[in-house]
Amino acid sequence: MTDRPAEADEQPERVVVRDRRRIDPLTGEARDPGATPGPDVTPETAEAGGTDQPEPEPDPADAKLAELSKQLDERTADLQRVTAEYANYRRRTDRDREAAAVATKAKIAADLLTTLDDIDRAAAHGDLTGAFKAVAEKLVGALNGLGLQAFGAEGDPFDPSVHEAVQHTSTAEAGVATVTVVTSVLRRGYQIGDRVLRPAMVVVTDQAERPADPEPSE
Repeated sequence: MTDRPAEADEQPERVVVRDRRRIDPLTGEARDPGATPGPDVTPETAEAGGTDQPEPEPDPADAKLAELSKQLDERTADLQRVTAEYANYRRRTDRDREAAAVATKAKIAADLLTTLDDIDRAAAHGDLTGAFKAVAEKLVGALNGLGLQAFGAEGDPFDPSVHEAVQHTSTAEAGVATVTVVTSVLRRGYQIGDRVLRPAMVVVTDQAERPADPEPSE
């Protein structure tokens, strides 16, 4: 039998490289010069990208914090939504309550408009005296306290939204610019707030429009 050379049984010497880098390749932080050198780097680990380091396991505290932060965001959104809905509800309730109050006042006042007409006729004929006058003044004061307002006076510009013209005449010459005004009030109109309870019954006349007054010279 032929003897094998002794050199064939020898294993190649393992190459070991000490990791003495001053910057940690994983953290990017400077290493303490007096600290223990990093783990050995063999050719196999060098080809794999450096030393084998186990991946750090996730911290349960971080996961819990993220979950609490998510819950807080959800509760904040819910609170903002509920607050907005309540504010809208309050506005609708206040608007409905105000409309109901105005409607009630208007109903009471509308039922007494004919009585106010009788008081106006009595005053025009000089019959509003004595105890009748005192009662009439209290009634008018109570209705004014509800917000009732009378309108319609001679000289007012004609407004078809609040005036009912039963007669229309003209005193201006043809071709002259005119303006329509109230010249006689047959029955006063009444309103509560912006709600017109009854338009004023009036006589209107087209009159020549007055030229604007010249501005005084300095």
